[in-house]
Amino acid sequence: MDAVQLARLQFAFTIGFHILWPTFTIGVAWFVTWLSGLWWWTGKPVYRDLMRFWTRIFALGFGMGVVTGIVLSYEIGTNWSGFSRSVANVLGPLFMYEALTAFFLEAGFIGIVLFGEGRVSKATHFFSCLMVSSGAVFSATWIIASNSWMQTPAGAMLDADGIYHTVSWWDVIFTSSFPYRLAHMVCASFLTCSFVIGGVSAFHLWRGTYPAASRAAFSMAMWMALVLTPLQILIGDMQGRNTLVEQPTKLAAMEGLWETTKGPPMTVFAWPDMEAEKNLFAIDIPYLASLYLTHSLDGEVQGLKAVPREDRPYVPIVFFAFRIMAGIGVILLATAISGAVLRWRGRLYTTRWFQFLVMAVTPLGFLAVLAGWTTTEAGRQPWIIYGQLRTADAVAPVASGAVLTTLVILFLVYNLLLVTFFWFAGLVAWRGPVEGPLPSDPTRPGIDRSAPTLVGAQAGTLSPTPGE
Repeated sequence: MDAVQLARLQFAFTIGFHILWPTFTIGVAWFVTWLSGLWWWTGKPVYRDLMRFWTRIFALGFGMGVVTGIVLSYEIGTNWSGFSRSVANVLGPLFMYEALTAFFLEAGFIGIVLFGEGRVSKATHFFSCLMVSSGAVFSATWIIASNSWMQTPAGAMLDADGIYHTVSWWDVIFTSSFPYRLAHMVCASFLTCSFVIGGVSAFHLWRGTYPAASRAAFSMAMWMALVLTPLQILIGDMQGRNTLVEQPTKLAAMEGLWETTKGPPMTVFAWPDMEAEKNLFAIDIPYLASLYLTHSLDGEVQGLKAVPREDRPYVPIVFFAFRIMAGIGVILLATAISGAVLRWRGRLYTTRWFQFLVMAVTPLGFLAVLAGWTTTEAGRQPWIIYGQLRTADAVAPVASGAVLTTLVILFLVYNLLLVTFFWFAGLVAWRGPVEGPLPSDPTRPGIDRSAPTLVGAQAGTLSPTPGE
């Protein structure tokens, strides 16, 4: 593999690993905020116990986001110097806006969230949770704005030296794809979080431990899933229609469509053969792709052959990643609807097979995010700035051996971090939402030695993806 391929692989691995933690922490931060508000409003101990429990798990994910986010900043400079040189005038200020609106907001209030419960008023703690969760969304907003500009560039001009100069910050930030991609990412975070909460709560319902807290969290998780799953499908449809207009080649790769066609079928399964420019072993449903892409039975969709071979992405990766994401969406929707039926029948908390089902689908939200991110980024290739700057022209002049060495090191270290996270998060999850007052309770003086021991703020919850 040459330096370009290795640099793409390294960034794909590091951004793929990192995106798990913003996905997790955005959703859990808002859930902790919701619990803090309920504890302040109702005074019910069950909300206090759940808030303490999920704050501990949030702290572990937050720490993982810090470590893996910092690496990306250096990686863009070391492996993608051509990209950095070309887009610094546009993306540099956006990264600074993220630091000013998100990093400092999280840094200013994270200590109160993690250590302040029982030391400050309930209202102050709720406000601090709100600031941290808002900071997480602000961070995602600026990073998605940066990446959306790379997908659908606007508001900047390229000079003779290959340097971009901004002519309209409004157009740079609010590109045509930005609102759909931001909504899709934030909703994915909330949806993923709802099934994580549901899975952990289902585990304790199955064990028969902490029934009050487990029932409350399980109920909230299933309500969130029931609302967010169809909403995410709707947002995905809107983003798909935007992709049809702005990035038709990417959409053709997603659908495995080679010829420009009126009323194209949906290809349920196939093996896209890039040499022969056709699909092998295809299973098609007539007109269905036309219906969900153009909302008509005879809509026209551009095929891959409309552009030269060198301007096409690697179709099999995009094709299968999209189907993994869509398939997981169907599974999560079926699970949410099953929960609604069981709730209606009064069996939501006692149906054993449903508890196993919810535990089984717990990681699927993360897999869907990875599949969706792969679809978006691999589908943009061979462009790093869509239609304007090629990925091969943006890589740094670094030896292949150096890139491979750092890739191996990062792979080993990141997997060690992942095992460590699973170990400590598993211990916290197994222990469950311990009921009763802790030493830091307002009625009991002292230091809460069970509080998380994480300090600092999360640097860069997401990152634009220059090369995967």
